[in-house]
Amino acid sequence: MSNQARIWTVVKPSVGLPLFLGSVAVIAILVHFAVLTHTTWFPKYWNGKAAAIESSVRTG
Repeated sequence: MSNQARIWTVVKPSVGLPLFLGSVAVIAILVHFAVLTHTTWFPKYWNGKAAAIESSVRTG
């Protein structure tokens, strides 16, 4: 039995898997929020303004 499989002797998979997947989703949302609030090009990208992004990359 490998070390990774032993976790399920301590934590039930019906509890551990949703916690793990939920934490991955929360981290992904936090990363997207941080990029959205700390860059100028990401909001433009989400609004579909590809030309504005290209021009800001060339001049910036």
